[in-house]
Amino acid sequence: MRTSTTRRALGAVATAALAGALALTVSGSVQAAPKATTPGFLVAKDMPQAAGNFWTAGSVTAGAPESDPFCLEKVLPAKGTTWHRQFGTDLDTSGVQVSVQAASDADAKKLAASAEASVAACAADWLRATPGGTASWDDYGRIAVEEGARVIGVATSIPDSGPGVHLLGIGRDGNTVTIVTWGQLGNLSHAPVAAFKKTTTTAVNKLR
Repeated sequence: MRTSTTRRALGAVATAALAGALALTVSGSVQAAPKATTPGFLVAKDMPQAAGNFWTAGSVTAGAPESDPFCLEKVLPAKGTTWHRQFGTDLDTSGVQVSVQAASDADAKKLAASAEASVAACAADWLRATPGGTASWDDYGRIAVEEGARVIGVATSIPDSGPGVHLLGIGRDGNTVTIVTWGQLGNLSHAPVAAFKKTTTTAVNKLR
């Protein structure tokens, strides 16, 4: 009788331990970090429109582009939650949007500041690396949207080659930073600044 009672007691303890382990597993899965949610992205019609220029948009893809956007080399984080979408036209105009979810608002603020500093220094950096070339840039100012955005233009040219002009918009909403680029042959006078500011505003508003 004692043996049977002992076995029943041990069985009850084992069952309780197993139930506790299962509860811990379930509890652990509930407390795991939630899967990152892809932020909203621009669509083709959101890009600056021009007569004869018809935009197409690639799919939203996890990770950074194969090549860093112009003026943003070594700025995008090697680790982290990043997505991008490529844009193009049947002419020579192209663009890309890259969005990064940082670990915190403070980290996102630092990333946005690093991106702005890199773009602001881009023309001078490009000149140092390109003997015989010419470059210029213009700061088109900040945009009052969410935590703010900024648009900068950079133009470059080398002898015996057509000049290129780029617009870059950097914006932030909470812990998410988005960067939009636009580029084509030409100089700063050809840049659709007003339209690109609307594009940048839309990009930030779509993040959440």
